[in-house]
Parts: sequence; C-alpha cells; structure tokens
Amino acid sequence: MTQPQTEPADVAEPAKTVAAIDIGSNALRMVIAEVLPDGRINVLERLQRAVRLGQDTFRRGRLGAGAMRAAVTVLRDYRQMFRLYQVEQVRAVATSAVREAANADTFLDRIFMTTDLNVELIDTSEESRLAVSALRNAAGNAEGLHRHRTLVVEAGGGSTLLTVLHEGEITTGQSLPLGSIRLQEVLATSGEPPERSAELLHQYIINETSTLQNALPLEDVRSFVALGSDARFAARQIGEPTPSADLVSIRREMFDKLVRQCQRYAPDEIAKRHNLPFAEAETLVPALLIYQILLKKTRAETMLVSHVSIRDGLLLELAREVTGQEDKASLGGVVHSAMAIAARYRADLDHARAVAELSVCLFEQLQAEHGLRPRDSLLLRVAALLHEVGGVVSSRAHHKHSYYLIANAEIFGLTRDELTIVAHVARYHRRSVPKPSHVEYMMLPRKIRVVINKLAALLRMADALARGHLPSTAELELRRDGDELIISMAGGADLLLEQRAIAAKGDLFEDIYGLKVRLEQV
Repeated sequence: MTQPQTEPADVAEPAKTVAAIDIGSNALRMVIAEVLPDGRINVLERLQRAVRLGQDTFRRGRLGAGAMRAAVTVLRDYRQMFRLYQVEQVRAVATSAVREAANADTFLDRIFMTTDLNVELIDTSEESRLAVSALRNAAGNAEGLHRHRTLVVEAGGGSTLLTVLHEGEITTGQSLPLGSIRLQEVLATSGEPPERSAELLHQYIINETSTLQNALPLEDVRSFVALGSDARFAARQIGEPTPSADLVSIRREMFDKLVRQCQRYAPDEIAKRHNLPFAEAETLVPALLIYQILLKKTRAETMLVSHVSIRDGLLLELAREVTGQEDKASLGGVVHSAMAIAARYRADLDHARAVAELSVCLFEQLQAEHGLRPRDSLLLRVAALLHEVGGVVSSRAHHKHSYYLIANAEIFGLTRDELTIVAHVARYHRRSVPKPSHVEYMMLPRKIRVVINKLAALLRMADALARGHLPSTAELELRRDGDELIISMAGGADLLLEQRAIAAKGDLFEDIYGLKVRLEQV
C-alpha cells in the first residue's frame, strides 16, 4: 500500500534545552542538556544532592518527614536552575524508595504543589529499558554486546536490576530486593566490625540470588556489564581501557582483590582512603559484593563498566520527543518482548502477526482521521499481538482474561500507563465496546479513553479482516467514498467470514471514525 508522505525535518530549528531528574533511594540527581536539531545531546550541567529517601522506606515502609522535606527543598533548588538554562521540557522519575512507600502519593502531591513538577513513578522494567537504551547508544556494538548473551546489572540503593540481552535485544529481566541502602536497613550491620558486616552481607546476597538460575539464563552469559556509581568507583581503581570509549574492563581476579580490600574497612576509613563522600563510601561494600556474586554466576571473564545511567536514558527519550525521532532498537525490543509473552501463553502467532500488520496498516492509512502519535501505532501493534492471550485461561470471555494478563505483565519498553492502554485495547477487540459500567475504563482520564477507543476500533476491524484466511497488507487497498471506507481485497478467497465479522465488529469503528466499512474483492 502507498505510505503517506512525510515532511522533511527543518534542520534550521534551534536547539532545545531539556532536563532529566532521577529521585533515587540515596540521592536526587539532575542533568540539564541541550538537544540539537539532529538529535545530538550536549550536557550542560549535572547535579547531585544526597537525600536518604530509602532509609525510612526500607525500614518502616514509609517515607520519613525529614527526608521528604529535604527532597522537596532540593527539587525547589533544581527548579530555579530551569530559569537559568531556559529549560523547555522536563521529565522527572522516582524509583524504588518512593515506589514502595505507603505515602508515595502524598509525597508526589507535595512535590507538585511546591515545584509544579509532575514526578512519574516508574517500575523496574522501565528502569531497565532506560538504562539499556543509554548503554546501547553509548557503547554500540562494542565488546560483543550484540554477539554474546549479555547481563546488564545495576546495583542501586533500593534494588538490583538484572537485564539479559541476546543479540542486542532485551529478552528477560528481573529486579531483586538487594540495594546498598536496603541491605544496611534490613541487616542493621552499621554497628558490626567491617569484616563481620561484609560476611553477613555476603551470605544474605548469596541466599537472595540462589534461585536466579531458574529465572535467568546466567550460565549462558558471556558479557557482564555493570552500571552505577559503585561500579564506576571500581573502574577508576582497577579498570583497563577497551576499544569503546564508554566501557572500562575489569578482570575478575582484580575485582575480587579490590572487594577483599574494601571489606576490611569501615565506611569512614574507605572515605578517607579513596577521597569519597561518606554517603558513597557507606554504600560501596554492599554494592561491590552484589556485583561480585552475580559475576561469579556467569561465564564472563571480565566485568565491563559503563558510565551511563537512567538519566542518560531519560535524556535520549527527551531528545527523541523534541526532534520527533524514534528509537528503532527500542521498538524492536518492545515487539520482541510482546511476542515472547504471546508464545508463553500459546497464542496463535500467525494470526497475531497478521492482525498486527493489518492494524498498523489501517492506522497509517487513517492518520488524518485519528491524529494519533507514532508511539500509539506501537501500542496498537502490541495489543494486536497479545489480543488473544486470554485464551490460555479460558476460551469463554477470553478478551477479559487478555486484559488481566496484559495489565499485569511486564513488556520491556512500555511504561505502566502505556501497558494500561494496551490492555484495554486488547480487551475491546471483541464483544462489548467501552461502556460507562466498565469501571477500570471509566477511571482513566478522558484523553486516554479517546486513544483507547480509536485504537480498539482499528484492532476490531483488523481482527475481522483476518477471520478467514490471513491476508497481507499488500492484498488490501483502502479508499474513501463519501461516508464509506471501502476495503478491496485481492485474491479469490471467499470473503463471507470477513464480511460477517465486519458487520459484527464495525460498530465502534463507525462510531469513532464516522465511516461504514464495505469489503470488496478485486
């Protein structure tokens, strides 16, 4: 089918200034950068202020009043920097310390009222996606990241993220409740002698990672990449250069030696010996032990350390947003993840692919009618790939089961809000259209409901077109004739099933787009 023409980019457009804020377990960090018209990023300022949000969350399940006050003060100061640099767009995210706190909503509301910052709570899969996106952008094909199965590990203050890459794409991942701040609060080792504290930490981490082999293919991992400030400390001490300017290599035996040295000393001694802030010295040994134990579970001979962080991933997202570019590698990872879920739930993959292609084809041809973003096309594709996964629960009302399975899944590359849209679009691929009695649907903002309606109408139509044989988009031709959308299908197949399906499912499409659908054979 003929694709719509796109306007050439205006290369004369001036650079735009953006900011990314990461509210972590032990610090609030911000990076300000300008995005050039071609998508290149020029970092202008990096800021970091220590605030132990995780200390109370991991001990009592709630953010402490003092930590919240300190965090709001820091964010107010960061906000002042926006005026100095004339920041045009901001994305602020919070991770495990806020995510797990019972009073998280109160804290986020307080931030919004005080600073006008809308902080987004992101889940672990989104954290992993942002970090891996930054790693791929910085390191490219270096050190066999696209040839070998790779484990990317980031030991943070509240959790440790593990992401497995195969041929450069995310295949699986897991979050462990192992973080340098969390371990200190759970084990209360601050009063123990350094070596005794390290022994307790070591045994606890061993226990918590003992079942990983059942969930992740660690025995096949040949490349190990560590992210985070503690890994960067090790790289400064014993790292060796690699062909990639972004990656530093650490031999396993040298890393073991460094860990043994560090665990002999208390945090204040580490701070003096290595000229570190006490807050960083305090988290060093727990984090290094996490990397060491995980490294030994793989076949990797070295540990590669990258300087990238979640903030670099956020900057890439902002750059793509302001320039209108798409991350093709990330899009491929989303589709790969969705296909893996479809296969796990024994969906008909041929039908899923056919419906996905038809859905996107309709999306592209009706761009003028729906006015949605390119990102919505990806959400539609994922919903189409997964629309029948509920059949693994029961063939009866499987659309409702699909909604539940998708809403509770993790698809690398999609945010929790995007996954909610996908789940609703898949839920409405058959039977009832959205109704006021559907509580989960009605709780969504009107703007999101409109997107769901537009995408679900396309999915219902694509599913109807794939009721009989599985057509390709090359067999279809669409044209408008007044208030009718005429779909011409090539080939000599009997179209009775498709025509009946269109008659049964065309109600939402007609309501949303104001068009009746007529299927013809060429």
